[in-house]
Amino acid sequence: MRIEWAPEADLGTPYWWSALDASEPSDPLPETCDLLVIGAGYAGLSAALAAQDCGARVVVVDAGEPGFGASTRNGGMFGAHPRLGWATLKAQFGAEVADGLFAEAQPALDWAKNLIAREAITCDLQQTGRIQLAYTPAHFATQKAMVRTIREKSTVDAQIVERADLGQEIATRLYHGGLLFPAHCAIHPAKFHQGLLRAVRQRGVPVVGQAGVRALEQSGNQYAAQTAKGLIRAQKVVLATNGYTTQPFRWHMARVFPLPSYIIATEELPSNLIGHIAPGRRMMVETRARHSYFRISPDGRRVIFGGRASMAEMGPERAAAQLYKIMLGIWPELEGTRLSHSWRGNTGYSFSHMPHVGQADGVHYAMGFSGSGTVMAPWLGAKAGYQAMGDARGATAYSATRLERSWLHPLERPHFLRAANLWYRQVVDRVERWQAGPGRDG
Repeated sequence: MRIEWAPEADLGTPYWWSALDASEPSDPLPETCDLLVIGAGYAGLSAALAAQDCGARVVVVDAGEPGFGASTRNGGMFGAHPRLGWATLKAQFGAEVADGLFAEAQPALDWAKNLIAREAITCDLQQTGRIQLAYTPAHFATQKAMVRTIREKSTVDAQIVERADLGQEIATRLYHGGLLFPAHCAIHPAKFHQGLLRAVRQRGVPVVGQAGVRALEQSGNQYAAQTAKGLIRAQKVVLATNGYTTQPFRWHMARVFPLPSYIIATEELPSNLIGHIAPGRRMMVETRARHSYFRISPDGRRVIFGGRASMAEMGPERAAAQLYKIMLGIWPELEGTRLSHSWRGNTGYSFSHMPHVGQADGVHYAMGFSGSGTVMAPWLGAKAGYQAMGDARGATAYSATRLERSWLHPLERPHFLRAANLWYRQVVDRVERWQAGPGRDG
């Protein structure tokens, strides 16, 4: 499909980056600290705040510029609820853990909102609500059962939107109903990260970019981390690299794999067109396996549209063509709309589809957010920071989940994603279109 690009088009660069202030110079690398945090995204910065709150001398290092990864590349959908149903969680982890995961959803969202308020972070936070759109009748039936469980097991407000009422939320006939979370929000993800970064630095915590950890050795009660900028010794370590984890952390690489997510942004659109296609101004996600997610930009002028263009690496032009086609399947009115941006980022996926907070070989970590990182990464990053310091505030049901290996992923690199990509395109997507009914050609 031919894409028309706006004059300001910037392929490969996230739309969000244009709103950022000039990057601040990197801090020098100290020789020692109490806690070394590896990774300067949402989780790592939040872990740093928690540990510093406990009185620790903290240093944060990152392999690139702080925030270069998913923290400034995501869709900015700000909410927390278990990705899996209660029965699935019970089967994996037991009823008590399933209850705990459901019960933690609302506190996590409230905590993240309070974090933004406490640190005076200006990140275009809006309580838009988020609607999950049912692609098939069976998906809608599952949503109805899910609402009952959510109301029983948590304090999260969840509401069913019948198909006849979907026109108040989105102008399309593609979906069979929806599940609405009214308390969920929209944020500008890069501004959120920049606010966290400033909060950490204002506390005197050094954040060192271009300082990837090349080797980590433990000797007695101390760690020695060889970084690209020199050696630093620490009493404790928190790893918070999620979908950007590399050597020498082979244990984590074998259990959390990078799954690419692709996003496009349209050119500025007329306000009446925006009001027509998305009258509810919600954050919107689908239930189909393509997992498209879309929203209106914070200034109300563009559509930000993401999803599974491919499970393998794909260039920004090819990815844009895939997403543009899916977008037109939802909103034919956007045909001819030019695009201004096309980019990608890595989500860190676990084989259980759930995050985990724990430690391996003495290294504390929070990762495996599996696409729910805007709230869960700072929430669970703080938990990892508290756990590293032995603080009771680190208690979380996500320490009772697991990061497990799979026979699909015997090596550190997720080569299985190429086969999975073919399977989804040739089988899963076709089956879902058939289940959805006539007129689904996306």
